[in-house]
Amino acid sequence: MQKRYSLADVTEKLVLTARGELKADLVIQNGTLLNVATAEMIPHTDVAITHGRIALVGDASHTIGPDTQVIDATGLYISPGFMDGHLHVESSMLTVKEYAASVIPHGTTSIFMDPHEIANVLGMKGVELMIQDGMDVPLSVYTTMPSCVPATSGFEDTGATLDAKAIEDAMEKDTIIGLGEMMNFPGVLCADENVHRTLKATLKANKTITGHYSIPENGPGLNAYIAAGARCCHETVRKEDALAKMRLGMYVQMREGSAWHDVKEVIRAITEENIDTRFATLVSDDAHPHTLLTKGHMDHIIHRAIEEGVRPITAIQMATINVAECFHLSRDLGSITPGKWADIALISDLTKVKVEKVIFNGELVAEGGKLLHPIAKTDYPEFAKQSMHMARPLVPQDFHIAAPEGYSKASIPVHVMGIIEAKVGILAQIHEVAIANGLLQVDLNRDLLKVAVIERHLGTNGMGTGFVTGFGLQAGAIASTVAHDAHNLLVLGTNDKDMALAANTLAEVGGGMVVVKDGKVLALNPLPIAGLMSEDPAQEVAARVDQIDKAWQSLGCHKVSPFMTMALISLAVLPSYVLLIVDLLIPSTLSLFLYLHTKKPRKKLKLVFITT
Repeated sequence: MQKRYSLADVTEKLVLTARGELKADLVIQNGTLLNVATAEMIPHTDVAITHGRIALVGDASHTIGPDTQVIDATGLYISPGFMDGHLHVESSMLTVKEYAASVIPHGTTSIFMDPHEIANVLGMKGVELMIQDGMDVPLSVYTTMPSCVPATSGFEDTGATLDAKAIEDAMEKDTIIGLGEMMNFPGVLCADENVHRTLKATLKANKTITGHYSIPENGPGLNAYIAAGARCCHETVRKEDALAKMRLGMYVQMREGSAWHDVKEVIRAITEENIDTRFATLVSDDAHPHTLLTKGHMDHIIHRAIEEGVRPITAIQMATINVAECFHLSRDLGSITPGKWADIALISDLTKVKVEKVIFNGELVAEGGKLLHPIAKTDYPEFAKQSMHMARPLVPQDFHIAAPEGYSKASIPVHVMGIIEAKVGILAQIHEVAIANGLLQVDLNRDLLKVAVIERHLGTNGMGTGFVTGFGLQAGAIASTVAHDAHNLLVLGTNDKDMALAANTLAEVGGGMVVVKDGKVLALNPLPIAGLMSEDPAQEVAARVDQIDKAWQSLGCHKVSPFMTMALISLAVLPSYVLLIVDLLIPSTLSLFLYLHTKKPRKKLKLVFITT
């Protein structure tokens, strides 16, 4: 792969090539240009490229010499390479290089990753491993610095903490493009000193603050959040919220991942309203390997927008020039215009977004859905694969949930978490739970299951327990170390014995996902890198995930990507119930953060899962 030249390095070369005095390295001939600058489709267009950048768009016949590579684009659309403005590579369960190998053939040439998953386990060392892994690949891998590690300080047991000083130092690095999703929006609104210290450091470095404003409030709070510098937000799930954010100059990142299917609703802000779409972008956020291999990446998400009624050229803009503008990169990326890096996707079917060839930095890197050259594997260090620090093996009794001492009734009202299929969020419910021998009981007929989250970073023996509904399990148990955002050991089950076996199995293999039934392991997906990722090829990881999915189904769950929905049960920043290791059900993100900002001691908070 040739050097990635800055524009300042090659201005003379571009001028002389455009004039024909120097011949182009590569010319794409006779395609239909998708001009995202003007939302036009221009037929019979050539693109001349030298030193990895575009020298000329138009008739490039005078730039062709004996050594010029020529690609005949007759019948093809010439599009800028696709850009994913918000994602977590760790959620694919793949390394960055394997992720790159999976998405490049689908036309993706730039990604903006927020490695806050690995940061919660390994800290800045984990972030640096991801950055290093993203080098020397035919894909621009931009990194936003995780802003909230832990997501809720004082309430989560993580493997690491990144304070304001660490973020300030990161903003001085060329490898950091901006600030990762600012989940602590109440901290922004409450003018918390440390939160604003990170915002100021990002703004002083002229870098992008990526947002996370997940509540349906579009008045003073949203205005204040945007006023503090938040430039974009991927946590938009309603049409009215999307309109409000775009009207206030915030980029709405419309999400379509493996489990979170928000495009159908949020895209209505565009299809039903006569608004300019410059502040609309498309993102994946989280995608597992099966989705990448079977449906695709940004090509699939662009296709989904088109299916919902968006003009193809507009949908392409939402994954190219709009993303580049959001991150202040439009001088180099986002359009096929002179001076830009030659990151290009050649498309045969515009409605279906069928990518035939991919050019990165002026070189053909993928064709017919395949990489032309393999990407060398990165070997992660051993410390990254030793993240399961359990205090001891678990036993079934650890999962017992006792009724209050002296309680004599046969049942008790309990706060229960209800999952929402294909959506980010947990419903707050109250159910009567039966008591037998002083212990609260699972009820399969009413889909009431036990859930537990167990500290696995520091060996503290910390554990929280509760109840959840919506998965439909009729037997067995599931465990995962993919448990946002602290990524402790999360266990869901119908009985205590299987829950203990599931937990101990993951402790032995270094983390991952497992499904057990009647004392036997049905499916196992080891993820030894921080308990989040595998070094194996995408096809192998996808096959194991498929086995996990089928095992879920054999236990009675037929939800879309249930393991990704399960991972939200412990996500403290959701505006709903979540389960924490301190054995609390927190009723809302906002009340939790407001509590934190009153500076009261943690021990005074009494929000137990039993209502009485």
